[in-house]
Amino acid sequence: MTDWITTPIDERILRGALELERTRRGTLPHRLPAWARRQFPDDYLARVESQPSGVRLAFRTRATAVELDVLPTKNAYPGFPPRPDGVYDLVVDGRLAGRASVPGGNLAVIDLAGQSSTVRPGEPGTVGFSGLAAGVKDVEIWLPQVEVTELIELRTDAPVEAVPDRGRRVWLHHGSSISHGSSAAGPTETWPALAAARGGVELINLGFSGNALLDPFTARTIRDTPADLISLKIGINLANADLMRSRGFTPAVHGFLDTIRDGHPGTPLLVISPILCPVQEDTPGPLAPDPDGPGLRFRALGSPSEVAAGRLTLNVIRDELARITAQRSIDDPALHYLDGRALYGEADFVELPLPDRVHPDPAGHRRIGERFAELVFGDGGPWSA
Repeated sequence: MTDWITTPIDERILRGALELERTRRGTLPHRLPAWARRQFPDDYLARVESQPSGVRLAFRTRATAVELDVLPTKNAYPGFPPRPDGVYDLVVDGRLAGRASVPGGNLAVIDLAGQSSTVRPGEPGTVGFSGLAAGVKDVEIWLPQVEVTELIELRTDAPVEAVPDRGRRVWLHHGSSISHGSSAAGPTETWPALAAARGGVELINLGFSGNALLDPFTARTIRDTPADLISLKIGINLANADLMRSRGFTPAVHGFLDTIRDGHPGTPLLVISPILCPVQEDTPGPLAPDPDGPGLRFRALGSPSEVAAGRLTLNVIRDELARITAQRSIDDPALHYLDGRALYGEADFVELPLPDRVHPDPAGHRRIGERFAELVFGDGGPWSA
């Protein structure tokens, strides 16, 4: 019989979250602070900010067995097949050492058109890993990137301590569902997690599915969060939500950058435009599910003729982001721009097409993560060590 040791789940051993909410059962990680959450009455953003993309338990231990009690909240979309259970990735000394899922839990039934949800309560479960090598090691448990995960209890068969500071740079990234990792195979296989591992940095992932919308509270959150490197992937949600026109877009980008610079005046800051997405390259949004497509596929409802009236497309956004960053970088040498098509472009689309016309598959995430590491962290890149 295992002689378990229980360790409190708190800031000492939890990374990637900006705030922890104490619940009746345990702890709920958030990727936006409470003051920011009070500023949006939106069920969609409330759901995705509490999905723990990039959040992981990290500790040093001699344990050979680990158990984590959790209450996941899984997503269901009426009319579409059930999504697979979320994945918990076990990383030992920097290498993936195990993968597991937890059945059951709450079920959020989501209206795809309005993104409102109704939650059906469920029961907690346990994710366990055994047979770990003896001896001192650094252990991480990465939480499912698209399942709200309430953490209840951590048990090990040996004491746990916080991992000492290894002097790594902290990279804070903000983006859309692609950055969130909504279609990645697991939490360590989102493109930001893959790039962070290759770049040897600590990741804070503020990728919010459908919600990279230049919100002022997001800019203030980034402003107030300690980071050594900051990247912003801007554009695709603005186009597919049809949220604003060109007249509003340019000052909104400037305001977003101004706010971040208030707290990070000299921090390396990278603006990234959208990756290739043929349905929105020259066609304005909004996006909607394609009723004629097999499975879930998206189509743009706007018309290219509306671009002259200020409607946003990805090409319009890329051109303006390039212009804005070129203008600002004259007085801000730590500001850089990356065309998203350098991460995933036309040749990549031929080889690794977007299954739903918007989101890359797991192989696409690997491609983007590898390219980002090469272009940004690699020799000659703006963030090379």
